[in-house]
Amino acid sequence: DLPRIAEFAFDSNRKRMTTLHQAATAPAPLNAPVLAAVKGSPDGLLALATHVLDHDRIVPLTAESRERFIRLNDQMAGEGIRVLGVAFRRLDAAPAGEDPAAVETDLVFCGLAGLQDPPREEVRAAIASSHAAGIRTIMITGDHPLTAAAIARHLNLAPAGKEPRVIAGPELADLSDRELEEQAPHVTVFARVSPRDKLRIVTALQRSGQIVAMTGDGVNDSPALKRAEIGVAMGITGTDVAKESSEMVLLDDNFATIVAAVEEGRTIYDNLVRFIKYSFGGNLGKVLVMMLAPLAGIGIMALRPLHLLWLNLLTDGLMGLGLGLECPEPDVMSRPPRKPDAPILDGGAIVHVAWMGAFISLAALLLAGGWNHLCPDRGAQWQTVLFSAIGFAQIGQAWGLRALSARPFRFGPNPALLGLTLLTLALQLGVMYIPPLARAFKLQALPGEALAATAALGLFTSAVVHLERRWGAARAAATHPESAP
Repeated sequence: DLPRIAEFAFDSNRKRMTTLHQAATAPAPLNAPVLAAVKGSPDGLLALATHVLDHDRIVPLTAESRERFIRLNDQMAGEGIRVLGVAFRRLDAAPAGEDPAAVETDLVFCGLAGLQDPPREEVRAAIASSHAAGIRTIMITGDHPLTAAAIARHLNLAPAGKEPRVIAGPELADLSDRELEEQAPHVTVFARVSPRDKLRIVTALQRSGQIVAMTGDGVNDSPALKRAEIGVAMGITGTDVAKESSEMVLLDDNFATIVAAVEEGRTIYDNLVRFIKYSFGGNLGKVLVMMLAPLAGIGIMALRPLHLLWLNLLTDGLMGLGLGLECPEPDVMSRPPRKPDAPILDGGAIVHVAWMGAFISLAALLLAGGWNHLCPDRGAQWQTVLFSAIGFAQIGQAWGLRALSARPFRFGPNPALLGLTLLTLALQLGVMYIPPLARAFKLQALPGEALAATAALGLFTSAVVHLERRWGAARAAATHPESAP
């Protein structure tokens, strides 16, 4: 038991830490009034050592012994082992000042200690998922370059078939900001880096046009976390300063959680696009119906305000909610990242809204106008046909929009949408066939053939939206044959 009397904490510039102990009763050759125990980078300790511990004897550290330790260090690091050097110095008394340089000199080198710290099993799969999603993962570490390269190879961090490109701290220091900006996008591992290096790396990646998410846990990581577009702090081992500097905190300190968050974020974005396309297309259809109905000769007021309110609350509300709960598409993590300045409604989405609104309005007006022409003696029953046609068309549109990608008919289960569809159908039929509701809404019970025609429009609408997906698939195959499904 050697009581500790002082400590020089680890410093990323020194790459070592030292503790001072009372060691008068320690066994030889450690016995001294004060013993300085040092651990840190083997290269750094070997540069400060003048002697080596050979069993129980202290002998001069020769150039041959120094080279042997360096080769052994490189061999262990190449196997992915984190290597620490261990040394000591015997002192007559504790130093008066707080300068570690006064202690960390003329050291007796004891040897190397290897620490096996393999990555979690799920990290390798998460790295593969991020590659497929167009996300590059760069390792920034204080480890030996050979250790970092071995771990990078184990995780397949570099693109397929390539060796990881490694830049170590000294080489990084020699690069100008311009040179780093040019090389950073092609580097897989930055090793032996300092906190200032992390900030330089993040800045260089941003200047080269990259969107950067940075992980960290210490106070020294805060500048880089704050600089990155997305700072990700560790929730378990992270300091309060790192958490406050970040936009996201990982509660489980697991890299795989970041990839899962990317998938969840892409799914939320997809569902938002679905809802906007669905809502805008349906509402445009209603607007066109109100504008075109007089031209179709079926009445000045195609739909009453209560009808429009019902359709907006029922179809846009319930069916839109179901689309917002859609599961991830099979290819959600196989797409390249979306450009930051890309609009939510791109050209294809705007075209969909335009033709969908026109299709719903024209199809519904044709049904209503046709029914009014065939059955002119049934009063305003055409208005109920129009009301039912728009409702069924929007239900069909919702089911057709489930697949956003150019891979129609490939999507996972959505029990929420199924349940809300059944509820919507029940309410839609109830408002037409339950007499008190029908009177309140000024609707009429439709005969079977009229109801069947409006329901068929819903199925046809879904099929038309799926055909749009197939047309999109064919266009994508012609434009980018290498990425076609």
